[in-house]
Amino acid sequence: MFPHPLAPVAVRGAEMGAPSVRRVAVPARMRGGSGTMLVPSMLMFGVIVASSGLLLMIERGILAEVKPPPLHPPHGDHAWRSSSDTRAVAPEDMDYQVLQDVRNRTIRTMCGQKNMPHSIWELSGGQRKTVLKHILVSDKYRFLYCYVPKVACSNWKRILKVLDGALENVNVKLKMDHKSDLVFLGDMKPDEISYRLKHYYKFIFVRDPMERLLSAYRNKFGEIKEYQLKYGVEIVKRYRKSTRKSTGDDVTFSEFLQYLLDEEAERMNEHWMPIYNLCQPCAVRYDFIGSYERLTVDANYILEHVQAPSFIRFPERQSWYKPVTRETLQYYMCNTQRGLIKELLPKYILDFSLFAYPLPNITSEFCRQ
Repeated sequence: MFPHPLAPVAVRGAEMGAPSVRRVAVPARMRGGSGTMLVPSMLMFGVIVASSGLLLMIERGILAEVKPPPLHPPHGDHAWRSSSDTRAVAPEDMDYQVLQDVRNRTIRTMCGQKNMPHSIWELSGGQRKTVLKHILVSDKYRFLYCYVPKVACSNWKRILKVLDGALENVNVKLKMDHKSDLVFLGDMKPDEISYRLKHYYKFIFVRDPMERLLSAYRNKFGEIKEYQLKYGVEIVKRYRKSTRKSTGDDVTFSEFLQYLLDEEAERMNEHWMPIYNLCQPCAVRYDFIGSYERLTVDANYILEHVQAPSFIRFPERQSWYKPVTRETLQYYMCNTQRGLIKELLPKYILDFSLFAYPLPNITSEFCRQ
């Protein structure tokens, strides 16, 4: 369902303390050419089962009648491998392949259920509006990109503008205009939408859900006055007993998570709306799901695949950018009430499960490290 090159999902299990994917000894007839069996997505079901979101998903019928996926994917799932590609696969790339296989099988199984949407026309009006206004169109290069805020979408928008001739190069130092000189699928007629969804190359980029939320929190409430006044002031009024007036720039991470817990996912701001709600990966059959953890490699693969001019490469990270490191995420998670995090996980459970990200480890033992 999602054929692409060496898998874009970064291995996070060992970092976050979640069960890691490991290679197992199997009979020769069950092994791939490298001697390693691709682990089936039942591993991901183990992650879901271990989460507090399972009961919620069952109650809503999302996991109704889920059948175990086949041990081996159809031949078409690996169509990206050309017969002439005989290069050796590095161990770390094999790990990526394993996790990508987990992701592909989980998406195929979850999205194959009868109560899941199988096209955008099966979505509610609000859901369809959200996804269509997040899918950018390149008619010249025949691709669709569903942008996810806080997953390098600004750089992708720059690339689309360069491909369309509206921008000289991706490194032009201008404030990003997120609307002008861009074509959105939602601006087109139904028959134009259907044609492009059927015939164009479609891709998205995903990121660890909690890392993405922390990135949004630090950026919007630590740097952007507009968000401080619009959301920060309201959050402080709602969750703080103190009557001291706030300008919204002192929102705590716990207050932000509590706000997310009380909000409806489909009404959230796009910077913290679940990726599932933004891009609807069951209703739109994406050809490629790239990862923030392998951003440059995956992005340049896509540019090559759509035959973009060779001088266009994905922009380097700016020197002023402060990324969310593993240590930073651990600090925030371990200094937040565990009960709050556990309550919030079901809201993002499809992002964790469909894109093969491990649930956060907030045990006392891990946080003492």
